[in-house]
Amino acid sequence: MPLQNVHPTQRIGLFIDGSNLYATARALGFDIDYKRLLKLFSSKATLVRAFYYTALLDEQEYSPIRPLVDRLDYNGYTLVTKPAKEFTDASGRRRHKGNMDIEIAVDMMSMAPRLDHAVLISGDGDFRRLVESVQALGVRVSVLSTLRTQPSMVADELRRQADQFIDIADIAPSITREANSDAAPHSDARPEARPESRMVAAVGERMRQTVS
Repeated sequence: MPLQNVHPTQRIGLFIDGSNLYATARALGFDIDYKRLLKLFSSKATLVRAFYYTALLDEQEYSPIRPLVDRLDYNGYTLVTKPAKEFTDASGRRRHKGNMDIEIAVDMMSMAPRLDHAVLISGDGDFRRLVESVQALGVRVSVLSTLRTQPSMVADELRRQADQFIDIADIAPSITREANSDAAPHSDARPEARPESRMVAAVGERMRQTVS
């Protein structure tokens, strides 16, 4: 178990910055099995809530990320979504932005009185002050991201503020989607579900230059 000094009776909350986690896993070269991720963090402590945050492109009836969102909703995650906003940059190119920082901050602060340990899966340095505020309420905070990419996916100030930093590369064997996982780990998903790497590839390409 990656979390240190955690007793089975302690309460933990998981806060996943969806686009940040996707970019990190992609940079490390593996696909995430979200059921295995949930199992990892609920195996040695009492998981109170697991939040997954993502913006959705709302310009068409079908979004390639929608099956992933539906599957997570059916497999123990609390989904927090909002429409991605479209704008035109100075060069006339269409861009999308979907910053979920406020939603993550509000939920983590509101959940803090009911947690002993908060796990933030993001490398965004803007969360440093949030981590500090949650710590001031007596909650330990672990940050998951990686230092093993060039450039690093985690801001140094966020890593230093956390009570514990966990490199996702170290737990990759425990959360990687296996070759036959279409049938087994996601067997209770809706029939249209597909591996997340295919579902979010199109959205990821369109939003990888997102303005936060």
